[in-house]
Amino acid sequence: MTDRPRLCQTVLDATDIRGLAEFYRQLLGLVYRPGDELPADGSPDDADWLVLRDPDGGRALAFQQTETLTPTTWPSPEVPMQLHIDMTVPDVDALEAAREHALALGGRLLLDRSGDPEEALYVIADPAGHPFCVFVA
Repeated sequence: MTDRPRLCQTVLDATDIRGLAEFYRQLLGLVYRPGDELPADGSPDDADWLVLRDPDGGRALAFQQTETLTPTTWPSPEVPMQLHIDMTVPDVDALEAAREHALALGGRLLLDRSGDPEEALYVIADPAGHPFCVFVA
């Protein structure tokens, strides 16, 4: 037993939490916490908080509804990055596949360092403008 906090999840603000949750669900192969799925009966989706889990049940990401959100302008410094998520892949082929998948889901490429022999990576913005890195490790 420890008296230290345990990291539970990363929470992202969004003006469209369902859309952002779907982006990450599909990108990372996550699943909704029971009860957070899209209403199956077609009733309005009034969720203001959603949680995605690993398929084994561990929490991964949560999404909090906000009225406004000013996306980062990174790498330009007007609006700093503030937070970003790092994701790893095993090799360059997987890096390319991850980039293509993220862009097909609505992501936007911010930085291409895929040719860097020290640390091949992409920085991509999700549909709400939150940046994340995908790199070979």
